[in-house]
Amino acid sequence: MHDLSDWNVLVIDDEPDNVGVIELVLSFHSAIVRTASSGMECLKMLGEEIPTLLLVDIQMPHMSGLELLAKIREHENWHHIPIVAVTAHAMMGDSERFALAGFDGYIPKPINAMSLVDELLPIVTTKVKAS
Repeated sequence: MHDLSDWNVLVIDDEPDNVGVIELVLSFHSAIVRTASSGMECLKMLGEEIPTLLLVDIQMPHMSGLELLAKIREHENWHHIPIVAVTAHAMMGDSERFALAGFDGYIPKPINAMSLVDELLPIVTTKVKAS
């Protein structure tokens, strides 16, 4: 089992079931997990505490995950945070499209609870070493 007790993860998704799966898996591995149901709520929470990792849904009302990504990358205190797109957009080429947009990783929905941590570890490790 991976020990993620030094991780502080912010999950941004307007769908409670998706948030619940991610929260359950990461909490099982001892990560601190906070949640936001919108981009605006995420920005407010980033002003209070900077997380280790952001998991961002792409399709949200009012502010898409792509719009949220742009706002975070513009901010000097937040641009270093690894940001992973978590999305039902699972078509050929989507992973590359999200990488070109500036995401550090891509997790397709539905979430695979068995492989989630193994998918996130190299993203966080690579981004932290680069900072």
